[in-house]
Amino acid sequence: MSRLKDIYADWNPWHGCTKISSGCKYCYVYRQDELYGSIADSSLCHKNACFDLPLKKKRNGDYKISSGKIIYTCFTSDFLLSDADKWRDECWRMMKIRKDCWFYFFTKRIDRLEQCLPSDWGDGYDNVLIGCTVENQDRADYRLPIFLSLPIKHKSIIVSPILEKVDIAMYLNHSIEEVSVGGESGALARPCNYDWILDLRRQCVEKNIPFRFHQTGANFIKDKKTYKIKRQYQLEQARKANIDYRIGKDFIPETAAYQTEKEIYKELTLFDNKEE
Repeated sequence: MSRLKDIYADWNPWHGCTKISSGCKYCYVYRQDELYGSIADSSLCHKNACFDLPLKKKRNGDYKISSGKIIYTCFTSDFLLSDADKWRDECWRMMKIRKDCWFYFFTKRIDRLEQCLPSDWGDGYDNVLIGCTVENQDRADYRLPIFLSLPIKHKSIIVSPILEKVDIAMYLNHSIEEVSVGGESGALARPCNYDWILDLRRQCVEKNIPFRFHQTGANFIKDKKTYKIKRQYQLEQARKANIDYRIGKDFIPETAAYQTEKEIYKELTLFDNKEE
């Protein structure tokens, strides 16, 4: 997996988040903080030492995050968290400076985006991708109409952790560059039914929208049988299902990444029944 480091980078300018919907119940950030013995309250947001990582340079003057990378942004919080309002403008500024990289963040707070945008946003920054996360029909019906109305150059829908069958067909139009779906990880993970995954894939295929199955989750139901899948196999098993559709063709920054991932995973199909 080391080759993926040549494609992706992580940037977490702040850490901590408050839970706002059912998808947050077993948040992996809270679990990780507990696992590693963090003394900080995971619901409290604090600025990280790596806040200005995109602009940090090596001794030779090169950026520490090299040109062309896809930078997963704020994955230990929510980029639109109100507690981080005082820091966000500086992050937008760094994204604009680093036009040679892609910045990708997911949010459950898409209803805050408009009030959080920089003054020069226009119809969006070319190098910023925004994923709207939904976990059930209720959140899809609330968040996705807002998402579709906003000026964003690159939009994706993240159905994760998927908690029930979700119909998003009415929200799939030419502005959506990808739909990505995954189950919940962790010891207390709620079930992810493969039938829900296949139904979302059908919706995307019918609308010709790229679809990615990114993670099985820990409790995966397939053909009425429940599989307890260890964390290290959840991405691998999703990839082995071989149901991705049009990935690497339309979602611009993923194109090069997908080719490398295909090479990495090609030897890796409950696809093999990796069970605990």
